[in-house]
Amino acid sequence: MALQGLLNLLIAFLWMAINNSSSSANFIIGYLLGLAFLLMFRKANPQKKPFYLFRFWAIVKLLLIFLRELILSNFVVISHILRPKLTIRPGIFAYETSLTTPWEVTLLSSLICLTPGTLTLDISGDGKTLYIHAIDIKDTDKLVEHIRGTFEQAIAAVTR
Repeated sequence: MALQGLLNLLIAFLWMAINNSSSSANFIIGYLLGLAFLLMFRKANPQKKPFYLFRFWAIVKLLLIFLRELILSNFVVISHILRPKLTIRPGIFAYETSLTTPWEVTLLSSLICLTPGTLTLDISGDGKTLYIHAIDIKDTDKLVEHIRGTFEQAIAAVTR
């Protein structure tokens, strides 16, 4: 992936050198030409690595999902704080993850901890179960599916 990005930048700078112009428009044209060349010759790659912009897009999607969850959970926590009577049902639940590498599980755990209202308390020895504390658990199954559909799915798209 990094080699593809460097090769794309090299093509862009070569395009600028050939045209004897260092304008940003010329760089963008060279970069787009590099993208086209890399896409055309991607099938000739014996390693069959995915195109680097696909992974970059997956990273951007993960960051946007985290930002959305961060903002929404902040509003939920603030609404609990501002209510005159607390109606929360805090609790701890076990979350079975399908992520396999320690890096993926650590990233999932960190994203859960950074989202207000949830906290990863512990990870099992085999790295498959996360014990999560939530400030308000109405439906554990719904919360598990929400984590699986947002964070876990986006992390898998980035790392695989």
